[in-house]
Amino acid sequence: MVELHMPELDTVFHALGDATRRGMLRQLSSGDRTVGELAAPYAISLAAASKHIKALEQAGLIRREVRGRTHVCRLEPGPLATAHKWLNFYERFWESRLDALERVLREEEDNPANGKTGE
Repeated sequence: MVELHMPELDTVFHALGDATRRGMLRQLSSGDRTVGELAAPYAISLAAASKHIKALEQAGLIRREVRGRTHVCRLEPGPLATAHKWLNFYERFWESRLDALERVLREEEDNPANGKTGE
């Protein structure tokens, strides 16, 4: 079972809670990007982009490397795997609940007289 009270997981979900940061992660999934490249699709300043990048760094989702005056960011997938494991626990829960609902609905469909009172 996945530990449900991990501070690292809180930080990851906080970082993933912002659409700009999720978009930046999507960009990084296809390769390294500079801060400017990560900021380009958004109407934000480089300072604002840097704040988003710091949130992603604090969550361990990316690593930033300084190459001269250029900051290059790289995706670190480990924390995403941890979040996926946590979500997977609930996915299994909901799948079992939905499977049970499906069984009940099929039974009602196969036996329409069940559950009907004098109509």
